[in-house]
Amino acid sequence: MKTSTDRPLFALALAGLLVMALAACGKTPPGPAQMPQDAANTSDVDVTTNVQTALLRDDQLKGLTITVVTLKGDVRLTGVVDSQSQIDRALVVARAADGMHTIHDELTLKK
Repeated sequence: MKTSTDRPLFALALAGLLVMALAACGKTPPGPAQMPQDAANTSDVDVTTNVQTALLRDDQLKGLTITVVTLKGDVRLTGVVDSQSQIDRALVVARAADGMHTIHDELTLKK
């Protein structure tokens, strides 16, 4: 026959096993400072902000309207620019931004 003390004892035993299992690992999960940048869970909003800020700070790209949309770390650049060198520069700057995985270039030249 089960008694009212069986449940707390079972819960206590289960908690003890869990603590022992975690202690046996001997490692703590890495914190954000320990994780490589590409492994960090950077939100799409943060990635978009990082890329937009980098584009706005670049002297060769100031004044251009380049739209940045991020989905699961994949960055899509759209807009119309004056020269191929501006497209190339935008790609270099965007690739250097924190948190992005892939750049999709949809920039076009003015006709």
